[in-house]
Amino acid sequence: MRSFILIVTILFCLASCKDSNKIEREGEPTIYNVESEDPKMNAAILEANETLDEFNKGLSNVNADSHSLKVKFSNSKDIEHMWIGEIKYKDGNYSGILNSDPEYITEYKAGDKIDIETSKISDWMYLINGKLYGGYTIRVLRDRMSEEERKAFDEESGMLID
Repeated sequence: MRSFILIVTILFCLASCKDSNKIEREGEPTIYNVESEDPKMNAAILEANETLDEFNKGLSNVNADSHSLKVKFSNSKDIEHMWIGEIKYKDGNYSGILNSDPEYITEYKAGDKIDIETSKISDWMYLINGKLYGGYTIRVLRDRMSEEERKAFDEESGMLID
């Protein structure tokens, strides 16, 4: 499970509001930047929020694994959307562990325990037998990849995406 989360984190860790499309960091996940006005990404975020109950069902599914929530972090200048793993849900509240070091939001680091505000959730995902459930922002970014990039992603992640 940890290797899967690392692969997803490396390929899709963050979507932020910077100008360049991709930032590669030595020893850290690649950051894919998305404009805040991107209609397909905003539709994916809306769909993730509207289907959060499906994620909650996945949390109790014994056949599901790799439960993660993508969460919006911001400061006065920047926004980053980062994946949180090891999700716990108690009394209507989520918490988990930040999967990677942020690029712009310096108040957090990989491994930090994060209490998640539901209003800040921008995506959710889990796997059953390798099949991706949720992952709406992943699908948008994957659809934008070249055929070669998509093939490499599919092989490296091992996810089945319909």
